[in-house]
Amino acid sequence: MNITVYCGANVGNNPVFSEAAAELGKWMGNNGHTLVYGAGKFGMMGIVADAVLDNGGEAIGVTPQYFIDRDETHEGLTELFVVSNLSERRSEMMKIGNAFIALPGGMGTLDEITEIFANNRLHQFDTESGMKPAILFNVAGYYDGFLECLRQMIEKGYYRQEEYDDIIVADSVEDIAKALNQ
Repeated sequence: MNITVYCGANVGNNPVFSEAAAELGKWMGNNGHTLVYGAGKFGMMGIVADAVLDNGGEAIGVTPQYFIDRDETHEGLTELFVVSNLSERRSEMMKIGNAFIALPGGMGTLDEITEIFANNRLHQFDTESGMKPAILFNVAGYYDGFLECLRQMIEKGYYRQEEYDDIIVADSVEDIAKALNQ
């Protein structure tokens, strides 16, 4: 399975975030899954890619040329797609991925996973249901505030409960494996 992973180009300030990225990458590599991600060599991006590759998996990177020019691109990838900008990167990653996981990250990570939620809501994927699995890897409660925001959107009439229910929240790699095997 091609699993698109969104995550930070930084490691954050809690070592458990990096540990979760390494554990996810190791699980992906050991189980024959291919990583699709933003091609970065730093932060959480580099950690998950290294773990996938170190455990026999493949890693597909998608990045704009300007990240290559700034020497921010992982050099050991199985395959690299070069695009013009971040919008094209998101589109290509959505097209290649069969499932999506958001590890802790910043605004880019949030932007990417919420686009998946929106496409699922509109049944825009080329699957039987028009949807693909979208998982928040809620490491150390990282996404609790975001989930509360979504609940407030429901309360205020801007989001529907059934859309919220389509979001998979995982607290561990075991939860992720279970969700993707269903």
